[in-house]
Amino acid sequence: MRVWKDVTTVYDFEFWSGGKDTVEDLTCNEVETIISILEDCYPEGMSATELNEFFWFERDTIAEWLGYENFEEIMEREDEE
Repeated sequence: MRVWKDVTTVYDFEFWSGGKDTVEDLTCNEVETIISILEDCYPEGMSATELNEFFWFERDTIAEWLGYENFEEIMEREDEE
């Protein structure tokens, strides 16, 4: 069964497992940027599982959309802070 939920900010959705790990490495603005891009890519929306799995398994895509070569650059940025 699919349960759809409108998500307008990062605070509207509770990520889990690997999706949660990815979100923890991003700023709120970065997550909102990705959600905005996903709205354009998926005009019909995504299920909660699809959204979480995107954040879990598409880390390099997320990094590229944010202007990085790969997700490791984002993680290195955190280590420097």
